[in-house]
Formats: sequence, C-alpha cells, structure tokens
Amino acid sequence: MSVQSWVCEPCAIDKLPVGDGKPAIRLVDLEKTLDGKKVLDGVNLDIPPKRITAILGLSGAGKSVMLKHMIGLIRPERGQVLVDGVDISRLSRKELYHARQRFGMLFQGGALFDSLTVYENVAFPLQEKTKLGEGEIRERVLSRLAQVGLEEARGKYPDELSGGMKRRVAFARAMVTDPEIILFDEPTTGLDPIIRNSVLNLICHSYHQHGFTMVMVSHDIPDIFQWCHYVVVLHGGKVVEAGPTAEVVVSVNPFVQQLIRGDITGAVHLM
Repeated sequence: MSVQSWVCEPCAIDKLPVGDGKPAIRLVDLEKTLDGKKVLDGVNLDIPPKRITAILGLSGAGKSVMLKHMIGLIRPERGQVLVDGVDISRLSRKELYHARQRFGMLFQGGALFDSLTVYENVAFPLQEKTKLGEGEIRERVLSRLAQVGLEEARGKYPDELSGGMKRRVAFARAMVTDPEIILFDEPTTGLDPIIRNSVLNLICHSYHQHGFTMVMVSHDIPDIFQWCHYVVVLHGGKVVEAGPTAEVVVSVNPFVQQLIRGDITGAVHLM
C-alpha cells in the first residue's frame, strides 16, 4: 500500500472530550537551565491520553528540551515528570530503561543509523529491547514498513532515501514496539509542503488505527492546528497556553496570537 493511497481526515476533532481521566504524562514545576539560561522555568502541564498534542513556541523556547524530559533523556534540576504517577526523572538506569518500553520517539531529521538498511533500522528496537525471534521480528518490521509505504525500500540505506522517506522510516521504527506514547521532535522540519502534509497525514492515519498518545513539537503554524486535538504554547520557559485546539486558536493571549499570525511586531519584538 502506498502512503498516498489514502487520505486521512485531519485530527482537529474539537468536540471530543480532552483530559477526561488521568493524564498520559504530567509535568510538575519542571525547571532546567542550559548554558546559563533557564530554559524551563516551573513548567506545569498535563498531556491528555490518546490524543495528538502539539507543542509550539519560538525557536530556542525549550520545546525539544521539554520533550526529552518526557522520556527521561534529560533530567530536571527541579520538578517531576510523572507517567502513571511514577516520577521517571528519579528512576535508576534500569528502571528508566523499563519505563521507556512504553514510548516510541521520532527525533529531528529521523536519526537513522547510516550503516544500517531500512529494515535493520526498524528492526533495531525489537532486537535490543525484546526477546522476539527473527521470524516475528521480520513479520512486524515488514508490517510497519508497509504501513508507511516503504516495504519495497527495506534493503536501501539512509543516504539513498529522500528526506520524507527518512521520516517515514523513523516513524515505522517508533511504532514497531507497539508503544503507548509516541514523541515527535519536529517531524516535518525541512520538508516541502507536499511531503510535509504526507507525513502529517501518515501520523494522523496511524493515530486513527492505533489510538496512540502522540506529542509533537512543531513549527508548522498554522497548518498544525488541522492535525492535533490539543495545543501547548511555550514561551519564556513557561506554558502560557494549553488546551483544545479550537480554544487556543481564539486565545486572547497576545503572544499566542502573534505566533499564530506570524507577525514580526506584537508582544515579542525580534527585529
């Protein structure tokens, strides 16, 4: 099946209840300083379960830093990162390794291993984290590659792929362990509009198929509002707006409106 053989209805389903039940991830008073700058300054945030959440903000606002805290790649100086009530920022290495089994992650640019084929890249998490036999690994990898329309590319290496194909391979790798939560760090940055929408369409389609909790850092404003249920806006190290997409779009916060419109003048002066 080609990834272009179906068209997914955008995921901004604003009438669905958001936040009913416990959050998939909860950040409490999160603080982090990098190179002398307080990137996260008392962040409090609930990520709703089984929804697509987009994290927005200016470049350097700490969006990727916040995302990496959610999976324990960065530890905070203060605060908590709660997954099912467990603070993963305080876990031992072994405990954190176990907690990460619930996550998949697509890094900026895909972060594929250049020396491995497409098949080997997608199989890698299963070989490292599970005790599945080669036959079962092969079946699962080929299934995920078919979902992203790249089963025929399984023998290629990353340098033989286009930017969009690399993101699709990385997405297949993020899904292959059947995680509960998938984190995306700017999955469409640097892609042309058609390929970008193809990747977003793939993410949306996979959400409808599997009901993952998805958290996505994005610069695709305002287009991203068509593809998410929930929006978080980060500015000055704090969450300045968080809620269902339809509510954030009409926010009265001057910075949020400036970000949505892309104005060079407003609450923040950059020039």
